[in-house]
Amino acid sequence: MLSLLLAQADTFKTPHLDYAALSPELVLTGVLVAVLLLDLVVDETRKYLVTQLAGVGVLVTIVPVIALAVNGDDRSMFAGAYVVDDFALLFKGLFLATGYVVLLMSTRYIEEGDYYEGEYSFLLLAALLGMVVMSSSRDLISIFVALELLSIPAYMLAGWRKRDLRSNEAALKYYLLGVLASAVMLYGMSLVFGASGSTLLTTIGEAVSGSVGEEPLITMGIFLIVVGFAFKVSAVPFHFWAPDTYEGAPTPVTAFLSVASKTGGFVALMQLVYVGFYGRADVWGPLFWVLAALTMTVGNLVALRQTNIVRMLAYSSVAQAGYILVPFAVAAENPDAVGTAQTATMVYLVIYAAMNLGAFAIVMAVARKTRSGEISSYGGLFNYAPGLTVLMTIFVFSLAGIPPLGGWFAKLAIFQSALDAGTSNAVLLAVVAGVNSVIALFYYASIAREMWMRPVPDEDRTPITVPAPLAAALGLTAVAVVAVGVYPQAVARLGDLAQLATG
Repeated sequence: MLSLLLAQADTFKTPHLDYAALSPELVLTGVLVAVLLLDLVVDETRKYLVTQLAGVGVLVTIVPVIALAVNGDDRSMFAGAYVVDDFALLFKGLFLATGYVVLLMSTRYIEEGDYYEGEYSFLLLAALLGMVVMSSSRDLISIFVALELLSIPAYMLAGWRKRDLRSNEAALKYYLLGVLASAVMLYGMSLVFGASGSTLLTTIGEAVSGSVGEEPLITMGIFLIVVGFAFKVSAVPFHFWAPDTYEGAPTPVTAFLSVASKTGGFVALMQLVYVGFYGRADVWGPLFWVLAALTMTVGNLVALRQTNIVRMLAYSSVAQAGYILVPFAVAAENPDAVGTAQTATMVYLVIYAAMNLGAFAIVMAVARKTRSGEISSYGGLFNYAPGLTVLMTIFVFSLAGIPPLGGWFAKLAIFQSALDAGTSNAVLLAVVAGVNSVIALFYYASIAREMWMRPVPDEDRTPITVPAPLAAALGLTAVAVVAVGVYPQAVARLGDLAQLATG
């Protein structure tokens, strides 16, 4: 690690800081400081002001992202280690939007529970800052620092139910396995640096495409880095932390981990694979093929047997990671399919964020009445909460890929990327994805059947009161899912504009 830092310091003797390009990071850092100071001065009865300030601050941070996107110029700093381009801006906007929705979901949940409210917002914003930095990182050092900045607060948030043994267990498992994955990844990065002589992804890409790429150190380094990030995105067989962590963590944190944290891992993988390691597709291509097939299949099959909705959504999240890995595998099969593969990944990540956050928001709303996470507690939900029933039906069928909801276009983009590659391996993977989509429909439909067709448990038809912030989160996610399903060209266009130049 020290050698990497020394090499980085030697590269950046006269750094150029583009403050306009760094404005989202600077604004978000200012919000972090403001939240910390406000938490110090307000009493316990007014801690809700901290959460409100965090939400407003995230919205304000989106403004410079939009301004940079309108300007349209790519900006590069630190000899190309930090780049602000369409790819970075797309994911900065996605992370900030996700963070805002999670804060809306958290507002009353944290206020009413036995939680430290001020510290919660600070840690959530710190993780969000790591994701924003990750979007622009084009260097092994900056990628690793951004990853740890988003991971360390997440470890603490997973155990935020401080008097709940399951939450403590969730945080401990997440932390220990996360540290192990980071160590494996860092060792892989050191091998790549040793063979290429640089931490910059563009320089690594040039070295890997040449004679250096044939060295065993490069092969082992790429393998270890991909394995490390496979843990971060909960790919099988590195997924075993996810179900316990998702069930034990507070529900808003679970939503955040399943969407924003997972997306951060995929963003880093896209930059590493397409910019740094593109010349060794023979190494990462078969690895992604196996990971994608295993992750889809195991995630869906285990989800079929779950009776707790949070654990079911956890395994659903594992399976969804498998679908997102498909374009990585097919991009190695045919260079002409790389553009389609990148677009498919970005489109899926954007749509997945909306539908998964919406599903967890419904879980939170229903749990306010039932105090249970069992799927059986959703029996007869339509009889006393028809609005929530309709919304949950939209979200789960979107996750299943049923038209005309947003999920159908996400699945279509995945299948199109595989078919565009045109090879037998890519087509076979598309078949595996198709079979898994059918399997997934069974457990998603079981939730709908419970809500629409089963009787109400204990005949308790007391209406559910949904707090205004949670209702706003539901509205935003539902509109996004339906709008993308009706007019998918908008998201597809963003994916086309934000593609990375391959190394």
